[in-house]
Amino acid sequence: MSQFKSEQEAAESGVYIRKIQSFVKREGRLTSGQAKAIEQYWPVMGLAHSQGMLNFVDVFQRSAPVVLEIGFGMGKSLVAMAKAESDKDFIGIEVHRPGVGACLAEAAHEDVSNLRLYEHDAVAVLADCIADNSLSRVQLFFPDPWHKTRHHKRRIVQSEFVQKLRGKLTVGGVFHMATDWQNYAEHMLEVMSHAQGFRNLSASQDYVPRPEQRPLTKFEQRGHRLGHGVWDLMFEKVE
Repeated sequence: MSQFKSEQEAAESGVYIRKIQSFVKREGRLTSGQAKAIEQYWPVMGLAHSQGMLNFVDVFQRSAPVVLEIGFGMGKSLVAMAKAESDKDFIGIEVHRPGVGACLAEAAHEDVSNLRLYEHDAVAVLADCIADNSLSRVQLFFPDPWHKTRHHKRRIVQSEFVQKLRGKLTVGGVFHMATDWQNYAEHMLEVMSHAQGFRNLSASQDYVPRPEQRPLTKFEQRGHRLGHGVWDLMFEKVE
C-alpha cells in the first residue's frame, strides 16, 4: 500500500488492500451450557455490529462511565470487574463464541446487569459503534502476542490503532494493557511512548503495578508460581 496514504485512498483507486487482523478465529465447540446461555441471555446482553452507533444511555438505561474490554476470553475477570465496579457500565468484545457463551453464563450466575457483549472484530466495533470521546477506560488484557518476528505486524497495539482508540476515550480516560510476554510489553511501551495525546501513568515511565481493579486470573497465578512476569501499562488521554 506504499503508493496510497490510506485504505480508503486505495479503495477509491480501485485497489483492494487485505486488512491485517490481530486475531485468528478458532471455532471451538460450544458446550451445552454455553449454547444455552447464548440462547437465553444474548437477547438481553448481546449487541450486534449491524446496530451501528450506540447510545449508552439507551443501552444501559442510565448515564454512567463506560469501560470497554477488547478480547475478554472466557469472561470471568470481565464479569468480576463489572460486579465490583457497579457504578460503571461495561462492554466486552470477543470473536470466539465459546467465550461469549461462558461470559453470558457467568454474568447471569453473578447477577451482573451492567454488562453488554459483542461477538465481532473489535476494530470494526470501535469504528462503527462507539462514539468519539465516550469511553472512560479501554482494557486490553493478554492479547495474542504474535511472538514470531514476522508476525509482529499482526499485534493489535500499533500506532494507527492507538490513535483510533484515542478518539474514543474521553479526556482523562485510560488505556490499560497487560501482557505476560516481555517482548510485547516492550513493544506496547515503545508504541505508547510515542503516541500523541497520551501520558504514561507509571511513575518510572514504564510499567505500573497491577491495579486492584484488574482481577488476578488463575492463569496469571500459575505464571507467578512458575516465575513468569506480567506487565501492566496504563496511559491517560490528555488531549
